[in-house]
Amino acid sequence: MPNPARNGAPSQVYVWDLFVRVFHWTLVAAFTIAYFTEDDLLKVHVWAGYLVGALIVARVVWGFVGPRHARFSDFVCAPATTLAYVRDLLLFRAERHLGHSPGGGAMVILLLLFLAATVVTGLVVYGGEQQAGPLAGMFTKDTGEALEEVHDLLANITLALILAHIAAVILASFVHRENLVRAMVTGYKRP
Repeated sequence: MPNPARNGAPSQVYVWDLFVRVFHWTLVAAFTIAYFTEDDLLKVHVWAGYLVGALIVARVVWGFVGPRHARFSDFVCAPATTLAYVRDLLLFRAERHLGHSPGGGAMVILLLLFLAATVVTGLVVYGGEQQAGPLAGMFTKDTGEALEEVHDLLANITLALILAHIAAVILASFVHRENLVRAMVTGYKRP
């Protein structure tokens, strides 16, 4: 295999901008903290949830105004394209993508939706049960209690999606022979 650096081609291409990388790892930390705190650490849970919500809003905006590979238009694909990519990845023959793959793009959208739903239900639970937060007084304690199970279910579905995302990143890293985790730290991938 020819060395791209020898013929003048760059050996690395900048793909993931600083915002996307900081968003990604801050979201990992905030969700982890929110998921594993509650009851005795309710304030920590709530503030981690607020951070997740703010990150989701910022990422949605960045999905329209950010650089090429951060934009939804670069990675949101038709369901048939996404399913074909996932099938091919499982068969170790998926086409490599410089930015998000169709499967990765679908996972971004799923995670944003489930994280947003988890935050919204958390706000209703907090506003109802504790009569605190931005929705304080808008919901009864009964409403907050009724949505607590929905909030927990959404958080658990989100965790399952995260685990599927991690497994897919490991598989894609193996299939494409590149360290996708390192790329999300440095911002660089091979061309």
